[in-house]
Amino acid sequence: MGETVRITAEDGFAFDAYVARPAAPTRRAVVVIQEIFGVNAHIRGVADSYAAQGFLAVAPALFDRRQAGVELGYDAEGIKRGVEIAYGIGEAALTDVAAAIAWARTETGANPGVVGYCWGGSLAWLAATRLVPDADAPAEAGALVGPAAVVSYYGRLVPDHADEEPRCPVILHFGTRDASIPLDRVEAFRAARPEATVHIYEAGHGFNCEARGDHDPAAAALAAERTLAFFRSHMPD
Repeated sequence: MGETVRITAEDGFAFDAYVARPAAPTRRAVVVIQEIFGVNAHIRGVADSYAAQGFLAVAPALFDRRQAGVELGYDAEGIKRGVEIAYGIGEAALTDVAAAIAWARTETGANPGVVGYCWGGSLAWLAATRLVPDADAPAEAGALVGPAAVVSYYGRLVPDHADEEPRCPVILHFGTRDASIPLDRVEAFRAARPEATVHIYEAGHGFNCEARGDHDPAAAALAAERTLAFFRSHMPD
């Protein structure tokens, strides 16, 4: 269903991206930001699922800045390696997210949404706060193109950036049993950012991923339903 394309970021760095196209032309698109395990079978499947719902989906290979073709397992070794790569890249990954947003905008003629999972959930929040959603507006000099709307799934670093104001509509999904994001931090974030909609599920970290031990089909289905409705409301076709 998908294909691999090459995208070039503002700084000249070129990276791969997995693209899944819907059956019919559309102005709706979504940039899918990976977990710390790379653009693996799960993330490609997520992109495919958005394409099946009528969105052009693009999943940039953000690890390419350190190592191309990374696909890691959901075990201790994979987690260790994924953390090393992800946090070695840091927030510079936003440059590639912005390039994927610009690529999708060129393909569809409209700003896409952004959805991120785990590490990608944190980057999704930063995309909402640090990128400029309207490329035609006289925004800050040198500002990178931002999304029309953002969805964050269990981004561990999101509460650390509660002082940043989103520039577009945002919803966030968290689990009550997520040991990496204690519920009190989620509630503190919600109090600090009332303009962002926070959904909390009786689930653990990674509940959307079928390859992880905390996969929760009911929570994943409800979060997907809310996410699709949210994107469709902010990206009319």
